[in-house]
Amino acid sequence: MNTTRVLVALASTVFASTALLGTAPVQAQQGDATDTVSSTAPGNAADSAARGKQPAARTEETVSSLPPIVHQHIRPVDQRGINMFETPKEDTVPYTGFKLGWGASFTQQFQDLHHSNSASPRVVDDVNQNQLIGIGAGFNNAVANLYLNAQMAKGIRVAVTTYMSSRHHDETWVKDGYLLVDALPFDNDMLDLIMHFVTVKAGHFEVNYGDQHFRRSDNGNTIYNPFVGNLIMDAFTTEIGGEVYLRGGPILMMGGVTGGEVHGQVTAPDRRAPSYIAKLGYDSQVNPDVRVRLTGSMYYTKKSVNNTLYSGDRAGSRYYSVMENTLSDEGAQAWSGSIQPGFRSNVRAMVLNPFVKIRGLELFGNIETARGAAANEPRNRTWNQYAGDVVYRFLPREQLYVGARYNTASGRLAGMDGDVNAKRVQLAGGWFVMPGVLTKVEYVRQTYGGFPTSDIRHGGKFDGIMVEGAVGF
Repeated sequence: MNTTRVLVALASTVFASTALLGTAPVQAQQGDATDTVSSTAPGNAADSAARGKQPAARTEETVSSLPPIVHQHIRPVDQRGINMFETPKEDTVPYTGFKLGWGASFTQQFQDLHHSNSASPRVVDDVNQNQLIGIGAGFNNAVANLYLNAQMAKGIRVAVTTYMSSRHHDETWVKDGYLLVDALPFDNDMLDLIMHFVTVKAGHFEVNYGDQHFRRSDNGNTIYNPFVGNLIMDAFTTEIGGEVYLRGGPILMMGGVTGGEVHGQVTAPDRRAPSYIAKLGYDSQVNPDVRVRLTGSMYYTKKSVNNTLYSGDRAGSRYYSVMENTLSDEGAQAWSGSIQPGFRSNVRAMVLNPFVKIRGLELFGNIETARGAAANEPRNRTWNQYAGDVVYRFLPREQLYVGARYNTASGRLAGMDGDVNAKRVQLAGGWFVMPGVLTKVEYVRQTYGGFPTSDIRHGGKFDGIMVEGAVGF
């Protein structure tokens, strides 16, 4: 029996082992999921029959299989959060006083990927740096997120996300923490009117560049992503600063300023400058069956010691050890399969994201260009990335889905004379056993082009199957 058959058997076992939970209806976004629990009045039915009496009448009690949403303006980390982008402006949860809440997300993977290349040997200290490490079928270490939310006042919430474990960091560390303000704690007619349209975010947070970061896997939180891997060029980082949103009807506008780096720094001021982020968008539920969203985003940093717009995922990629050499370590070389353009000194990036949902059909695009350089480069380089997702969700509450993604990125890396590229195809299917439990399977294939023979990615490719189980609450 080959590894593919073993994997298929494993996937079948995963699905079958959760089948008993499948009777729990999965709600649509922002809906309720309930379980029906039957109970009988005191007394055994067999005893009643033996006494010549009818069994006691059965009563039904409906209970929720979802944690209640008790904090205002929040994106749930279960199925209700899918296709939710910015946190909602609508005040759907009444304020009843201070509330402290905890949540968590967990993900476990089974990987069966294979890789190959045709790079020339590059021997350093008797070790061929271009020889790929051997990989096979097996489980990756589980990863987990912990969430803390505090409702401080009406429309004011503090949020903290902690990575309990990740590929890149075994230890627990804080991802972000910020204050979200959608209302003011005092009454003023003029300010109340303004805050009806305005949201302010301040602290250390995930910058709102593009819409893809709302659909990506974030360490233990993988429920929002219909696939396993993120994009080849993964635009994701956290920075310290503030963002101001103006929302009215279908129109969204956002402007932000940050320190430009993932760590706060006060040294080398002549080498650092703020980052500026802007977004303009349209998001409309045209009718009950059709939703249309289109946003354009911009990110700009004039100078930085270590900008991480395309290298800010400190958790690591979802494909372990692919295209890495024999000396690699899954923690130290945590971004396998990704391409980081190396725009650490300056970067100007723009992305257009269309999204259309027609009943169960979802179409999402990522059209992106970025230009920048590292500090020691004489001129800027350019990278372009294109990605398209097609996802179809079906059954009454969209419990099942299938999807396909094509992603390509091309540009010039530092020290190379010509452009290089990577192309990826992902085919996936998933089952929400219940709103907070997702099982998904993905086939992925990625190829590399244009890399010189001295680079380990020359003639490189990897492909295979990933199985992922996710829990969020």
